Amino acid sequence: MPQVLIIEDDKDIAELISIHLTDLVCQIKHSESGNGGLQMATAQHFDLIILDIMLPGMDGLEVCKRLRGQEITTPILMLTAKSEEIDKVLGLEIGADDYLTKPFSIREFVARVKAILRRQTIQKKVPEDSSRNILRVENLVIEQNKRKVVLNGNRIELTPKEYDLLLLLAQHPGKSYSREDLLNLIWGYEFTGYEHTVNSHINRLRTKIEADFAKPHYILTTWGVGYRFNDELTIEKQIVS
Repeated sequence: MPQVLIIEDDKDIAELISIHLTDLVCQIKHSESGNGGLQMATAQHFDLIILDIMLPGMDGLEVCKRLRGQEITTPILMLTAKSEEIDKVLGLEIGADDYLTKPFSIREFVARVKAILRRQTIQKKVPEDSSRNILRVENLVIEQNKRKVVLNGNRIELTPKEYDLLLLLAQHPGKSYSREDLLNLIWGYEFTGYEHTVNSHINRLRTKIEADFAKPHYILTTWGVGYRFNDELTIEKQIVS
């Protein structure tokens, strides 16, 4: 049963989304404050965090920033007010995976949640001994079925969007993608205008997989265009049974 944490101080909204999450057979925990939500998110594993920006005490942006700073990679669906355009951008740049603007359609909310939980379920269901599609680039290994990344024998914890970026680039070495391309392919067309979000995710990804952030080895910058995966490296594609 998916575990979902709602961090929302508006009781009516929290109750409304709780009802629909219950219909999706989710187990729900709720916090009305940023501080309380942060404590709950760090004390227990969740499959999804629904995070409002305007919270008493610590706001949602700070909660998101601290969670990502602690390498907690749980998908975060952020709720924003219509007038908080800058907060949407900041939320995505510090590691939120998706956002909805209040007032939002319940149908849209359910669709977004289903998409996130579906990905989480697929990842959990892959048994350890199943066939695995693997990309191996020197000491970097990407196990696609399990959405698992290993570097120098150690698992690297990536957020869903960080993983999606890495996989897309590694699958097409040498191909340069503009920030707009990556935004559309990874986040979707509804995020048009948030190209700087790509920069932030690439930077975080580099801090996790590059030995020297200032001299990237895997993910290179194509000046004036965007980013590409280093095609001078040998990439092995394997199916391991």
